Amino acid sequence: MGGGITLAQAGVGELTHDAIDFQSMIRSKAARKLDEWLEATKDSLVGSFAGGVARDLAAVRNAIISPWSNGQTEGQITRLKLIKRQMYGRAKLDLLQARLIGAS
Repeated sequence: MGGGITLAQAGVGELTHDAIDFQSMIRSKAARKLDEWLEATKDSLVGSFAGGVARDLAAVRNAIISPWSNGQTEGQITRLKLIKRQMYGRAKLDLLQARLIGAS
């Protein structure tokens, strides 16, 4: 039983290392390291995630090198969906307008 715990801990350490490598690659905008990371992680615990990254390789590479983000847009969409859910069944135009203008 003790060997299984040690093996699991080794897997968690490898998983943590792979995740930290990916995070630092994204934050440092090091798109040139992406292929190397994908090759190193294809058979690891993050292999499924790495496969998804490989399928969208062009988009991921562009997201790494681009100074632009759609975070602001996604945040506004989330805010509008929240207001929509809160007002379900009570959406007169004047009330909706007051919520949208008042919420921003």
